[in-house]
Amino acid sequence: MKKGILLLALVAAFNFTSCKDNAADKVQAENVEEAAVRDAQATVYPEISFEETEHDFGTIAQGTNVEHTFTFTNTGKAPLVITNATSSCGCTVPTWTKDPIAPGETGEMVVKFNGSGQNQVTKTVNITANTETGKEQLKIKAFVEPKAQS
Repeated sequence: MKKGILLLALVAAFNFTSCKDNAADKVQAENVEEAAVRDAQATVYPEISFEETEHDFGTIAQGTNVEHTFTFTNTGKAPLVITNATSSCGCTVPTWTKDPIAPGETGEMVVKFNGSGQNQVTKTVNITANTETGKEQLKIKAFVEPKAQS
């Protein structure tokens, strides 16, 4: 009896699903063309162009606080928004222009380094923005002279 009910339910399910109209037949060609034109126009992104992407502080004494301002321009055709900037360690702190930057306008990112570490040190700042790639990168480096041992 259970097999009979199961077989009947399976046949009923097959009949209900096989009788549907083909959804592709309902698509209108003019709607497809309009969507293609709309999607082609919607791919306008801002572009971020830095005057420099790497800065060398040279030789600094250990524990010396230094900072550098990276200047950038929005060379794209849409407003640029930087949503986040993080460094590769806590010794490097980026701050940036929070407001949207219109096409052709400039902004700044200040990167502060507290002089920790020893010898050659390289730190990376990862930027998240609404550009096409979504990610940009800046680097700072310095040769940190260790403090004299007493």
